[in-house]
Amino acid sequence: MISILIPTDFSKNSMNAITYALEFFKYQTAEFYFMHAYQNELQDHDALVSRTVFDDILDGVRSQSQINLKSLLHTVEKMTPNPRFTYHTISAYNSLVEEVNYIVESKNIDLIVMGTKGKANVKNTDFGSQTFQVLNHVKCPVLAIPSNYTNPQPKHILLPSDYSMFYKPRELKILCDLATPYHSVIDVLYVSKKSKLSTRQANIQAYLKNTISKTEVNFPLSPGIRIAETIQNYIKGHAIDLLVMVNTRHTFLENMLFPSTLDKVSFNLTIPLLAMQNTARPTPNH
Repeated sequence: MISILIPTDFSKNSMNAITYALEFFKYQTAEFYFMHAYQNELQDHDALVSRTVFDDILDGVRSQSQINLKSLLHTVEKMTPNPRFTYHTISAYNSLVEEVNYIVESKNIDLIVMGTKGKANVKNTDFGSQTFQVLNHVKCPVLAIPSNYTNPQPKHILLPSDYSMFYKPRELKILCDLATPYHSVIDVLYVSKKSKLSTRQANIQAYLKNTISKTEVNFPLSPGIRIAETIQNYIKGHAIDLLVMVNTRHTFLENMLFPSTLDKVSFNLTIPLLAMQNTARPTPNH
Protein backbone atom coordinates (compact mmCIF):
# COMPACT_ATOMS: atom_id res chain seq x y z
CA MET A 1 0.00 0.00 0.00
CA ILE A 2 1.15 3.54 -0.78
CA SER A 3 0.45 6.47 1.56
CA ILE A 4 -0.20 9.75 -0.27
CA LEU A 5 -0.54 13.24 1.18
CA ILE A 6 -2.41 15.83 -0.90
CA PRO A 7 -2.31 19.38 0.47
CA THR A 8 -5.25 21.43 -0.81
CA ASP A 9 -6.38 25.04 -0.82
CA PHE A 10 -9.64 24.04 -2.57
CA SER A 11 -8.61 25.81 -5.77
CA LYS A 12 -9.25 24.55 -9.28
CA ASN A 13 -5.57 23.64 -9.68
CA SER A 14 -5.61 21.74 -6.40
CA MET A 15 -8.69 19.78 -7.48
CA ASN A 16 -6.99 18.97 -10.78
CA ALA A 17 -4.05 17.46 -8.87
CA ILE A 18 -6.46 15.38 -6.75
CA THR A 19 -8.29 14.12 -9.84
CA TYR A 20 -4.94 13.25 -11.46
CA ALA A 21 -3.78 11.32 -8.38
CA LEU A 22 -7.01 9.35 -8.03
CA GLU A 23 -6.81 8.24 -11.65
CA PHE A 24 -3.04 7.67 -11.60
CA PHE A 25 -3.14 5.30 -8.61
CA LYS A 26 -6.38 3.51 -9.47
CA TYR A 27 -4.60 0.16 -9.83
CA GLN A 28 -2.94 0.37 -6.41
CA THR A 29 -4.03 0.07 -2.81
CA ALA A 30 -3.63 3.61 -1.54
CA GLU A 31 -4.28 5.65 1.57
CA PHE A 32 -4.99 9.31 0.81
CA TYR A 33 -4.64 12.17 3.29
CA PHE A 34 -6.31 15.40 2.14
CA MET A 35 -4.86 18.22 4.22
CA HIS A 36 -5.68 21.90 4.54
CA ALA A 37 -3.32 24.14 6.56
CA TYR A 38 -4.93 27.52 7.19
CA GLN A 39 -2.46 29.58 9.20
CA ASN A 40 -1.69 31.89 6.26
CA GLU A 41 -5.38 32.33 5.47
CA LEU A 42 -5.96 33.46 9.03
CA GLN A 43 -3.05 35.90 8.99
CA ASP A 44 -4.22 37.38 5.67
CA HIS A 45 -7.88 37.60 6.71
CA ASP A 46 -9.41 41.00 5.92
CA ALA A 47 -11.29 41.15 9.23
CA LEU A 48 -8.20 40.51 11.36
CA VAL A 49 -7.72 44.11 12.47
CA SER A 50 -7.11 43.58 16.19
CA ARG A 51 -6.27 40.86 18.73
CA THR A 52 -9.75 41.05 20.23
CA VAL A 53 -11.34 39.48 17.14
CA PHE A 54 -8.62 36.85 16.64
CA ASP A 55 -10.40 33.95 18.36
CA ASP A 56 -13.67 34.56 16.51
CA ILE A 57 -11.93 34.71 13.15
CA LEU A 58 -9.87 31.60 13.98
CA ASP A 59 -13.07 29.70 14.79
CA GLY A 60 -14.59 30.83 11.52
CA VAL A 61 -11.57 29.88 9.40
CA ARG A 62 -11.27 26.51 11.17
CA SER A 63 -14.97 25.78 10.68
CA GLN A 64 -14.82 26.71 6.99
CA SER A 65 -11.74 24.50 6.53
CA GLN A 66 -13.55 21.52 8.02
CA ILE A 67 -16.67 22.20 5.92
CA ASN A 68 -14.59 22.42 2.74
CA LEU A 69 -12.75 19.19 3.54
CA LYS A 70 -16.03 17.39 4.21
CA SER A 71 -17.37 18.62 0.87
CA LEU A 72 -14.14 17.58 -0.87
CA LEU A 73 -14.32 14.10 0.64
CA HIS A 74 -17.93 13.75 -0.53
CA THR A 75 -16.91 14.80 -4.06
CA VAL A 76 -13.97 12.39 -4.13
CA GLU A 77 -15.99 9.42 -2.85
CA LYS A 78 -18.69 10.09 -5.43
CA MET A 79 -16.17 10.63 -8.24
CA THR A 80 -13.91 7.67 -7.40
CA PRO A 81 -15.64 4.87 -5.48
CA ASN A 82 -12.49 2.74 -5.58
CA PRO A 83 -12.47 -0.09 -3.00
CA ARG A 84 -8.64 0.02 -2.99
CA PHE A 85 -8.67 3.58 -1.63
CA THR A 86 -8.90 4.81 1.96
CA TYR A 87 -9.48 8.51 2.62
CA HIS A 88 -8.61 10.80 5.54
CA THR A 89 -8.98 14.56 6.01
CA ILE A 90 -6.78 16.83 8.13
CA SER A 91 -7.56 20.46 9.00
CA ALA A 92 -4.66 22.21 10.74
CA TYR A 93 -3.91 25.65 12.16
CA ASN A 94 -0.32 25.53 10.99
CA SER A 95 1.91 26.63 8.13
CA LEU A 96 1.85 24.42 5.07
CA VAL A 97 5.49 23.31 5.30
CA GLU A 98 5.37 22.57 9.03
CA GLU A 99 2.14 20.60 8.76
CA VAL A 100 3.34 18.66 5.72
CA ASN A 101 6.56 17.75 7.50
CA TYR A 102 4.61 16.65 10.58
CA ILE A 103 2.23 14.45 8.59
CA VAL A 104 5.05 12.97 6.49
CA GLU A 105 6.74 11.81 9.69
CA SER A 106 3.70 10.81 11.75
CA LYS A 107 1.85 8.99 8.94
CA ASN A 108 4.93 7.58 7.18
CA ILE A 109 3.94 9.23 3.90
CA ASP A 110 5.46 7.80 0.71
CA LEU A 111 4.49 10.61 -1.66
CA ILE A 112 3.11 14.15 -1.69
CA VAL A 113 0.90 15.14 -4.63
CA MET A 114 -0.01 18.76 -5.27
CA GLY A 115 -0.69 21.23 -8.07
CA THR A 116 2.15 23.43 -9.21
CA LYS A 117 0.04 26.46 -8.33
CA GLY A 118 -2.84 27.27 -6.01
CA LYS A 119 -5.09 30.25 -5.41
CA ALA A 120 -2.26 32.77 -5.25
CA ASN A 121 -0.58 32.03 -8.58
CA VAL A 122 2.76 33.73 -9.13
CA LYS A 123 3.09 35.32 -12.55
CA ASN A 124 5.91 34.25 -14.84
CA THR A 125 6.76 31.19 -12.76
CA ASP A 126 5.88 27.55 -13.15
CA PHE A 127 5.58 26.92 -9.42
CA GLY A 128 3.40 28.84 -6.99
CA SER A 129 4.89 29.88 -3.68
CA GLN A 130 3.24 27.07 -1.68
CA THR A 131 4.46 24.31 -3.99
CA PHE A 132 7.87 25.96 -4.13
CA GLN A 133 8.07 25.89 -0.32
CA VAL A 134 7.17 22.19 -0.17
CA LEU A 135 9.68 21.28 -2.89
CA ASN A 136 12.30 23.33 -1.13
CA HIS A 137 11.82 22.34 2.50
CA VAL A 138 10.10 18.95 2.82
CA LYS A 139 12.04 15.69 2.89
CA CYS A 140 9.66 13.48 0.92
CA PRO A 141 9.08 12.76 -2.78
CA VAL A 142 6.73 15.32 -4.34
CA LEU A 143 4.65 14.77 -7.48
CA ALA A 144 3.78 18.25 -8.81
CA ILE A 145 0.99 18.48 -11.39
CA PRO A 146 0.85 21.51 -13.75
CA SER A 147 -2.39 23.45 -14.08
CA ASN A 148 -4.93 21.79 -16.38
CA TYR A 149 -2.69 18.73 -17.02
CA THR A 150 -5.02 15.75 -17.46
CA ASN A 151 -3.01 12.77 -18.78
CA PRO A 152 -2.42 10.39 -15.85
CA GLN A 153 -0.79 7.67 -17.97
CA PRO A 154 3.00 8.13 -18.06
CA LYS A 155 4.06 6.10 -21.07
CA HIS A 156 7.49 7.73 -21.27
CA ILE A 157 9.40 8.87 -18.15
CA LEU A 158 12.61 10.90 -18.09
CA LEU A 159 15.13 10.61 -15.25
CA PRO A 160 18.15 12.88 -15.84
CA SER A 161 21.18 11.72 -13.87
CA ASP A 162 24.86 12.54 -13.64
CA TYR A 163 25.44 9.20 -11.82
CA SER A 164 27.05 11.03 -8.91
CA MET A 165 25.01 9.43 -6.11
CA PHE A 166 23.20 6.21 -5.26
CA TYR A 167 19.44 6.54 -5.11
CA LYS A 168 17.46 5.53 -2.06
CA PRO A 169 15.69 2.16 -2.47
CA ARG A 170 12.38 3.58 -1.17
CA GLU A 171 12.42 6.36 -3.75
CA LEU A 172 13.28 4.02 -6.60
CA LYS A 173 10.41 1.83 -5.42
CA ILE A 174 8.12 4.86 -5.77
CA LEU A 175 9.36 5.32 -9.34
CA CYS A 176 8.81 1.62 -10.10
CA ASP A 177 5.33 1.75 -8.55
CA LEU A 178 4.45 4.68 -10.81
CA ALA A 179 5.88 3.13 -13.97
CA THR A 180 4.93 -0.56 -13.70
CA PRO A 181 1.10 -0.35 -14.03
CA TYR A 182 1.45 1.65 -17.24
CA HIS A 183 4.41 -0.32 -18.67
CA SER A 184 6.24 3.00 -18.87
CA VAL A 185 9.57 3.34 -20.64
CA ILE A 186 12.16 5.09 -18.46
CA ASP A 187 15.02 7.03 -20.04
CA VAL A 188 17.92 7.74 -17.66
CA LEU A 189 19.52 10.68 -19.44
CA TYR A 190 23.17 11.59 -18.88
CA VAL A 191 24.12 15.09 -20.05
CA SER A 192 27.88 15.55 -20.27
CA LYS A 193 30.78 16.54 -22.49
CA LYS A 194 32.37 13.20 -21.60
CA SER A 195 30.99 9.99 -23.04
CA LYS A 196 32.96 7.63 -20.80
CA LEU A 197 31.70 6.94 -17.27
CA SER A 198 33.98 6.70 -14.26
CA THR A 199 34.02 3.47 -12.26
CA ARG A 200 31.67 4.97 -9.68
CA GLN A 201 29.30 6.28 -12.36
CA ALA A 202 29.27 2.87 -14.06
CA ASN A 203 28.43 1.22 -10.73
CA ILE A 204 25.54 3.63 -10.14
CA GLN A 205 24.24 3.03 -13.66
CA ALA A 206 24.40 -0.74 -13.09
CA TYR A 207 22.58 -0.27 -9.77
CA LEU A 208 19.79 1.61 -11.53
CA LYS A 209 19.61 -1.01 -14.27
CA ASN A 210 19.23 -3.80 -11.72
CA THR A 211 16.84 -1.94 -9.43
CA ILE A 212 14.45 -0.59 -12.05
CA SER A 213 13.87 -4.01 -13.55
CA LYS A 214 10.08 -4.22 -13.93
CA THR A 215 9.90 -1.93 -16.93
CA GLU A 216 11.99 -0.98 -19.96
CA VAL A 217 14.94 1.28 -19.09
CA ASN A 218 17.21 3.09 -21.54
CA PHE A 219 20.43 4.96 -20.79
CA PRO A 220 20.86 7.66 -23.46
CA LEU A 221 23.79 10.07 -23.46
CA SER A 222 23.39 13.65 -24.63
CA PRO A 223 26.60 15.62 -25.16
CA GLY A 224 26.60 19.17 -23.84
CA ILE A 225 26.85 21.39 -20.79
CA ARG A 226 23.58 23.38 -20.97
CA ILE A 227 21.71 20.88 -18.86
CA ALA A 228 18.34 22.64 -18.44
CA GLU A 229 18.07 23.35 -22.15
CA THR A 230 19.07 19.78 -23.04
CA ILE A 231 16.42 18.36 -20.71
CA GLN A 232 13.75 20.66 -22.15
CA ASN A 233 14.63 19.63 -25.69
CA TYR A 234 14.63 15.95 -24.74
CA ILE A 235 11.15 16.29 -23.19
CA LYS A 236 9.80 17.88 -26.36
CA GLY A 237 11.60 15.54 -28.75
CA HIS A 238 10.67 12.28 -27.04
CA ALA A 239 7.07 12.89 -25.90
CA ILE A 240 7.97 12.65 -22.21
CA ASP A 241 4.94 12.37 -19.86
CA LEU A 242 6.72 12.58 -16.49
CA LEU A 243 10.00 14.18 -15.42
CA VAL A 244 11.77 12.62 -12.43
CA MET A 245 14.58 14.52 -10.73
CA VAL A 246 16.50 14.18 -7.49
CA ASN A 247 16.56 17.24 -5.28
CA THR A 248 19.90 17.40 -3.50
CA ARG A 249 22.44 20.15 -3.08
CA HIS A 250 24.00 21.38 -6.34
CA THR A 251 22.01 19.14 -8.70
CA PHE A 252 20.09 19.77 -11.92
CA LEU A 253 16.83 20.28 -10.04
CA GLU A 254 18.23 22.72 -7.51
CA ASN A 255 19.90 24.77 -10.24
CA MET A 256 16.65 25.01 -12.18
CA LEU A 257 14.08 25.34 -9.39
CA PHE A 258 15.88 26.93 -6.47
CA PRO A 259 17.61 30.13 -7.60
CA SER A 260 18.02 33.08 -5.24
CA THR A 261 14.58 34.57 -5.94
CA LEU A 262 11.31 32.98 -6.96
CA ASP A 263 10.79 35.20 -10.00
CA LYS A 264 13.85 33.64 -11.68
CA VAL A 265 12.18 30.24 -11.98
CA SER A 266 11.72 29.73 -15.70
CA PHE A 267 11.83 26.02 -16.41
CA ASN A 268 8.57 26.17 -18.42
CA LEU A 269 7.48 22.77 -17.18
CA THR A 270 4.26 21.54 -18.80
CA ILE A 271 4.36 17.92 -17.59
CA PRO A 272 4.26 16.46 -14.06
CA LEU A 273 7.46 16.55 -12.03
CA LEU A 274 8.39 13.86 -9.51
CA ALA A 275 10.98 15.43 -7.22
CA MET A 276 12.70 12.80 -5.13
CA GLN A 277 13.96 14.53 -2.00
CA ASN A 278 17.22 13.38 -0.49
CA THR A 279 18.13 16.54 1.39
CA ALA A 280 15.68 18.71 3.32
CA ARG A 281 16.64 22.36 3.57
CA PRO A 282 16.07 24.34 6.78
CA THR A 283 12.47 25.44 7.16
CA PRO A 284 12.23 29.22 6.81
CA ASN A 285 11.40 31.36 9.83
CA HIS A 286 7.91 32.79 9.98
